[in-house]
Amino acid sequence: MAASRASSVAAYLAELPAERRAVVTTLRALVKKNLPRGYEETMSFGYPAYVIPLSKYPDTYNKQPLCYAAIAAQKNHYAFYLMAVYQDAGLRQQLEADFAKAGKKLDMGKSCLRFTKLEDVPLPAIARSIKAVTPAKYIAAYEKIKGKA
Repeated sequence: MAASRASSVAAYLAELPAERRAVVTTLRALVKKNLPRGYEETMSFGYPAYVIPLSKYPDTYNKQPLCYAAIAAQKNHYAFYLMAVYQDAGLRQQLEADFAKAGKKLDMGKSCLRFTKLEDVPLPAIARSIKAVTPAKYIAAYEKIKGKA
């Protein structure tokens, strides 16, 4: 599935076939359960995303809310975007260790964790990554990377 034109997460989920909807719904529940206060769920770039809204942090490079995580049901795989893991080498190492400990293969670019079945992902590792960074810490890391700190 290419990026959706859905205006809400509920509409995005309704567009998905039942099997894919079940996977995205499971991941969404995991994120919502572990997401630190201050992030909001929205649609961003055609996918459900968890962001720091512009009302709380308007100084982004692209004038879009600062994305912390996103979930996408792509044509041949799922993608879970974990921006804080991209920013923080320690978080990346922890995620790699969690995958190895669970006997799972990590298929990840800079921030995009790719998988074809939910069983390919150790959900406790994702939960740990999601709950690891408060909005204040995420903004500080973002500003450091962008040379604003």
